[in-house]
Amino acid sequence: MFLGATVRLFVHPRRDSPAPVDAIVMFAGSPGRLEHAVSLAVAGYASTLAVSVPTSDDPCPPTIPNVEVICFAPDPLTTQGESRWVAAAAARYGWRSVLVITSTSQTTRARLRLGRCYSGQVLMSPVAPPRIMWPYMIAYEWAAMGKALIFQRGC
Repeated sequence: MFLGATVRLFVHPRRDSPAPVDAIVMFAGSPGRLEHAVSLAVAGYASTLAVSVPTSDDPCPPTIPNVEVICFAPDPLTTQGESRWVAAAAARYGWRSVLVITSTSQTTRARLRLGRCYSGQVLMSPVAPPRIMWPYMIAYEWAAMGKALIFQRGC
């Protein structure tokens, strides 16, 4: 049962096909996310790309023609902080839909966190982390999901 839940929640979570939205939002984390987010913005899925850059070492993408790029540092520096930022930015900019870029393992928890903070449409477009990171990321996600379900039940 544990193995089945792990596969369903973190290895093969529900994913959405990219579709036009008000903003693409990239949550910080494992490699490949920034390239995926930029490629979706370049392909025209949204006129705004928001990128979580929680530390000064995290890159903000270069200018993209016809796309507003917003780099933000969430508070706190967690998925919860990123979800809160999305809700505040959506209220400020009038976003009714977002396409969120996460790692595959983070998708279920990010969807849960966003659902608590943001009432608009959320599409998830995950990026698989490098194979070597999977054991760590699955262990991390079990702990973080427990925290989100038991201790941090609000936005």
